[in-house]
Amino acid sequence: MIFDHREQAGKKLAAELAAYRERDPLILAVPRGGVVVAAPVWENLGGELDLIITRKIGAPNQPELAIGAVAADGFSLLNKELISRLNVQENYVEEAARKEQAEIKRRLDDYRGEKPMPSAEQRLVILIDDGVATGYTLLAALKSLQQKTPSRLILAVPVGPPDTFSMLEKEVDELYYLDAPADFAAVGQFYRDFRQVGDEEVKEILKKVWREEK
Repeated sequence: MIFDHREQAGKKLAAELAAYRERDPLILAVPRGGVVVAAPVWENLGGELDLIITRKIGAPNQPELAIGAVAADGFSLLNKELISRLNVQENYVEEAARKEQAEIKRRLDDYRGEKPMPSAEQRLVILIDDGVATGYTLLAALKSLQQKTPSRLILAVPVGPPDTFSMLEKEVDELYYLDAPADFAAVGQFYRDFRQVGDEEVKEILKKVWREEK
């Protein structure tokens, strides 16, 4: 399945999620691309739209190699086997986690201003991104959300590899996806238009949604 753009993928996801219409879902989007996908889902389901950000913790001298991930609330998911194999020192992990958490806070402040974060406690929560590859940062987001005791936790992603979906499915009450191709290489290969989404576009979408939510 090839999507024309993120908005189309979002509309297709919204159709799959129609059972949750008028159930006041808390829709949490991963910026930046996930916000564009989540907007039509919110338009169809109602509820609230907000953000969730997790950041990977990169290995020393190999920043692209994830040895863990951290969420805004300080929750960290660590690959202890890899950390041990690479002989990464505990103080490095703690300092790297602090830096990534500070970057999450900076981004949330930039996107959201002083708007209070909504509570996920006993809410129907739907986590949305524009696609998934290894799934490590999404896994951290799900683990963090589990600690907030939502009444139901749902992951909705247009496309990703089958093995990643198998891993993530264990963390949610329901998983929705539109395609899980065996030849998956990268999220962008399944979009005709996979342009980079800018910060200003994210802020404009949120501003529009939050105006209409009131």
